[in-house]
Amino acid sequence: MVEYYLPDVKRLCPIKCGYELRVLESKDFSELYLPEWSNALCEDRKELDVLGMGAYHGDRLIGLAGCSADAEMMWQIGVDVLPEYRRQGSAAALTSGLAMEIMKRGRMPFYCSAWSNIRSVRNAVKSGFVPTWVEMTVKPERIVDEMNL
Repeated sequence: MVEYYLPDVKRLCPIKCGYELRVLESKDFSELYLPEWSNALCEDRKELDVLGMGAYHGDRLIGLAGCSADAEMMWQIGVDVLPEYRRQGSAAALTSGLAMEIMKRGRMPFYCSAWSNIRSVRNAVKSGFVPTWVEMTVKPERIVDEMNL
């Protein structure tokens, strides 16, 4: 079961994380189609990756939120943070920051998470998103287990 979230504009605001945040455009993604950024970017659908936000520790990219133009007016956010930098607020800072950038461009950001992915659900809520609709599908148990790693 997948839950989709839209931003609550009364709660959406910048979140500090202690790292420099930089807006990235699609031209900046060419070297980032790597396993560690597979939730933020999708190599199989590169043409849909339109905007991103990176968290940097010096010159090192430690977190990345990217959005895909899944619909003309709605862009979906995905986020990844390197394991050693998790639990420091980077995911929420990236998600909320990218959501605000998307809205500046006249589009509606949305976020999606499997119900079983508690960390992603918490990130959505912390970032200023609220549950809006659900989609139900059947997936093999091994796929659900992989999502919870």
